[in-house]
Amino acid sequence: MALADTYTLSNGVKIPVVGFGTWQTPSGDVAYQAVLDALKAGYRHIDTAAAYGNEESVGKAIHDSGVKREDLFVTTKLWNADHGYEATKKAFADSLSRLGLEYVDLYLIHWPNPVDFRDNWAEANADSWRAMEEFYNNGQAKAIGVSNFRPEHLDELLKTAKVKPMVNQIFLNPSDLQPAVVEYNDNHDILSEAYSPLGTGKIFQLEDLKAIAEKYGKSVPQLVLRWHLQHGFLPLPKSVHTDYIKANTEIFDFEISPEDMKTIDDHHGAAGLATDPDQTTF
Repeated sequence: MALADTYTLSNGVKIPVVGFGTWQTPSGDVAYQAVLDALKAGYRHIDTAAAYGNEESVGKAIHDSGVKREDLFVTTKLWNADHGYEATKKAFADSLSRLGLEYVDLYLIHWPNPVDFRDNWAEANADSWRAMEEFYNNGQAKAIGVSNFRPEHLDELLKTAKVKPMVNQIFLNPSDLQPAVVEYNDNHDILSEAYSPLGTGKIFQLEDLKAIAEKYGKSVPQLVLRWHLQHGFLPLPKSVHTDYIKANTEIFDFEISPEDMKTIDDHHGAAGLATDPDQTTF
C-alpha cells in the first residue's frame, strides 16, 4: 500500500486511501500553502467543506499546483443551513464556484440533524439527497455520501434514496471506534472515512501509544494513521506544518501487529467522543 493507492467505492470510483483534511485551516495564505504543500508531498485527495470557509483557498492551491484535475480527488460538503432541494442546488453551485471546479469527486451532507431542521430532518435530508442524485447523475459529483450519520439517519435516507451513499465521514480514532456506525457502513458497502483521525492533542500524550510507536520507529501520529489503514478506514489527517504534512504520508513501510492493534483499540474516551448529531446546536 502507498499514498497513491485507492479504495474502490460501491459505484466503482477510486478514492485515495489517505486524504488531506482542511478543517480548522484558516482561509487565505494558510489554507493555500497547506494544500500546496500536501500536493507537493504526494497527496491526491483533498477534503474541504462550505462550513470550513476555505474553499476558495483550496481551489486556488489546486489550480496553482500544476497537478492535473483528473489526478485529484476533491471532496466538499453541504452545510446545515442549506438542507432542502433548492437550497442544496444553490449551495452546491456556490461551492463549485468557490473551488473553481466543474465537478467534485465527492459531495457529502455534513450533518444529519441540524438544529434548524430538527422537526423535519428526515424530509430535509431526502430533499437534499434528491438534488445530490441529480449532481451525481449529471457528472458534477462523481460520488455522493454523508457525514456524521448514524444508523437511524441512514435508515431514513435509504427509504427514498435511489442512489445509495458511498461514504460516511465520521469522527473516528482510537478514542471512539463508533462500532455500531462502522458495522452499519460495512454492511451497506459504505466506506468509513475518518475526520479527526488523530483525535485531539491528548492522544499524542498517551504513554503506551508512545511506547508502541517507538517500537516501530514511528511517531504516534504515524502509528495511529497506520492503525486506520489496517482497520480499512480512510483517514483525513490535517496540518499546516510542512514537516508534519510530509511525516503523515510515511505510514506505508511498516505493519502493526495484531496484539498492538488491540492495544490501540482499547482507548475509548481517551481523546474525546463523537458529537451526538441529534444534540447539536448548529
